[in-house]
Parts: sequence; C-alpha cells; structure tokens
Amino acid sequence: MKFYEDMFDHAFFESENRKRKDKSILSYNRLEKIFWIKATLQDGNAILKKGWDNQSKEYYKDRRVAIVKGNYVVIIRFTGLLKAKFVTAFEKEDISNILSGPDFERSMEYFGEDK
Repeated sequence: MKFYEDMFDHAFFESENRKRKDKSILSYNRLEKIFWIKATLQDGNAILKKGWDNQSKEYYKDRRVAIVKGNYVVIIRFTGLLKAKFVTAFEKEDISNILSGPDFERSMEYFGEDK
C-alpha cells in the first residue's frame, strides 16, 4: 500500500462548501483517525464492498471499500498484483448505499492464485 501526497488533501481536509469541493479546511476529526486507516486495512472482520463510480454509474473493478466501527470507510484502488493506492478515508452517518452494493471479490489480477 502506498500513500501519495495528493491523497492527503482529500483524506484530511474538509470543504467549506460541499458543492465546490474545495477541501480548504484542515479536519481535526479526520486527523485524529489517521491510525484507523492501517487498522481498517488489516482488519479481517471489515466489511468489504466494491467501490462505486459516480461518473460511469457502475462499480469499479479495482476499488475496494472497507468498513469498520460501524461507519468508518477506507477506499483503496488496486494498481497491480498485491499493490494498491490509498484513495480516501472518512466517517459517514448513513452507509446504507455502500452496504447495498456488491461484495468485493478477490481477483487473480490483483491477488494472484489462492493458496
């Protein structure tokens, strides 16, 4: 798993105006949970769902959404065999739309053969 500088704005800042999505305000609430990201990715009991692409209105083949603690969400994007890039992490009060999506499935492309 790799973290890139460009993803920190999205994960640890909030928008003053949701419509503009400017990510102009440092979120202390999100910063307090920075260590939750690793814990979520390693949690064997996390709920795993496929990520949703709002633009194409279909599920991503390379995105995994992990949910722990009832409503904490971590999204990663697979980039190759056993490689992924952090996308974002957040708390969401109503995650019913995420839970109603299909379960994440391990593919040969990103996980190789099952042992």
